[in-house]
Amino acid sequence: MTADAPSDWSAVLLDIEGTTTPITFVHRILFPYARARLGAFASTHGRVPVVVEAIARLRQEHAADVSAGAEPPAWPDGPGVDGLVAYLEWLMDRDRKSPGLKTLQGLIWEEGYSRGDLRGLVFDDVPGALRRWHAAGRKIAIYSSGSVLAQRRLFQTTTDGDLTTIIDDFFDTSVGAKVDRGSYERIAAALQVAPDRILFVSDVTAELSAARQAGFQVRLATRPGNAPQADASQYVAVAGLAGV
Repeated sequence: MTADAPSDWSAVLLDIEGTTTPITFVHRILFPYARARLGAFASTHGRVPVVVEAIARLRQEHAADVSAGAEPPAWPDGPGVDGLVAYLEWLMDRDRKSPGLKTLQGLIWEEGYSRGDLRGLVFDDVPGALRRWHAAGRKIAIYSSGSVLAQRRLFQTTTDGDLTTIIDDFFDTSVGAKVDRGSYERIAAALQVAPDRILFVSDVTAELSAARQAGFQVRLATRPGNAPQADASQYVAVAGLAGV
């Protein structure tokens, strides 16, 4: 492993899936919940401005997929939502970080959290780490491919209470892809913290590489169930957040 310097930091940026939250919660609970409700949600909320905007972005993404020869399901010509749902499911099957898809998923999860169908889940060491960093005056931020709305609702509804009260900011892919150096530069600017004073923790080394290129300190989360990373030896690994 290679060490990062300096060893101290003023802000921490956290990934969600595989870092603060078990991968199984995302893949076995959140994703199936949204998938089962895509059609009904699109039918009943199709005129809501944020949904209209998301579908417009999906139409553009679909056109790009067609141009690239990816052979997605046909875009719907009529008023029904079956074609849209087929495309959304096609994106989900490929774990595509589609902004339009993520917006719709976040809105569906919002309804689920509001109804009490869903509760946010974080690893046991997360609440204590967040409170310790907050008490020490360190800024705390979250960066995930899921929408900011979905992120907030997850951390608002944990069994340890509303953790958003001690989280300073949330970022999704509207700031840029998680594997792009520029995304981290924009996050540092938004947090008003020098890049080398920010620690980023994620379970994906491609994200850590981009953050390191931007000047961040980085740590590799090695939670149970996380996918092995071929270049893991290049990063300082942490099994949890208790000792960070």
